[in-house]
Formats: sequence, structure tokens, C-alpha cells
Amino acid sequence: MEVMNQFGWLFFAIGTVLTWGLYGIFLHMGQVGMADPVNGRYKAFLFVGVAYFLTAVLAPLAILVVRGSDWNFPGKGLWLSLIAGILGAIGAFFVLLSLGALFAQGNKSAPAIVMSIIFAGAPIVNAFVSMWMHPPAGGLAGIRWPFVLGIVMAALGGYLVVKFKPDPAPKDHGQKVAATSPAKSPD
Repeated sequence: MEVMNQFGWLFFAIGTVLTWGLYGIFLHMGQVGMADPVNGRYKAFLFVGVAYFLTAVLAPLAILVVRGSDWNFPGKGLWLSLIAGILGAIGAFFVLLSLGALFAQGNKSAPAIVMSIIFAGAPIVNAFVSMWMHPPAGGLAGIRWPFVLGIVMAALGGYLVVKFKPDPAPKDHGQKVAATSPAKSPD
């Protein structure tokens, strides 16, 4: 139990990396799976909303009931949390629109490209906004070079992933490999 107390945050952070890493892929597949080139992305987003309702409304509601919450929601916490939810929903909608626009250009690697840009860029935005809200001791002079290097590496990493991502194999790739493989002799 001591390990979970000390590293629980890391477990949950890795869980977020895994689930959000899969988010773009499944969102894109859901959009394509709607088989509606005009409205498929909106239909997919509707079910994202249903999923958010199940996990972000019903689950915490059940936890609050089980824990005997006092149901006091101070205005500041309520509004900031609502704004956070709106920002998250708008971001999810932008992911969907970005995936759809890139896929419409014939790019079959839309999830890899879009999510790489998002996950390289979001920490940079977070770092700058956090510094604006809570300026470092000593002002700009208090920013150490490893921090700046990390920002540059995040941006460069996102670029490199997008620029040099492997192209998907053609649909008939498996058939070509099977046709060129030597036949096995029976034992």
C-alpha cells in the first residue's frame, strides 16, 4: 500500500496517457464507422457525449452518494470546473474535426498526426499558462535552461513524430507477403 501512496499519481498519469493515447484512434474509427461522410463526425461526437455523461456524471454522482457528500458546491469551484469541462469538450470536438479534415485529404494516418501535435503542444500551453498564473521566483530570470530545453524538445518531438511516422502498409500487403514467401515442405 505504501507504493500506491507514493506512486499512485504516476499510475493515474500513465492511465491517462494510455486512455488519451487511444482516444484519437477510437474517435477516428468511430467517425469512419458511422459510414456517413457528411455527419459521421457529429454522430461520433454525440456518443462521446454519452460516454462523458456515463463516466463524468453518473460515476462521480455514485461516488458522492456512497461517500455521503454534503452537496455543497461553492460558486468558484462550480464555475471553474464547468469551464474546464467546456474546454475539454471543445478540445474533443476540435480533435474530431481535425481528424475528419485530415482524413478527407486522403491521409490514412490522421490519428497519429493529430494526436502527436496535440500531445506535444498541450504541455507547452499548460507550462506557459501555469507560469503566467504563477510566475516563477525571480521572474523570467528564474526560468532555468532545462525547462526551456524541455519546451523545445516537446515541440521538436511532436514535429519529428508527425514528419517521420511510418506510412501504413497497403491493404493487400499481407497477400503479397504470402505470395512471395517460399512454401513450407511437409515434415
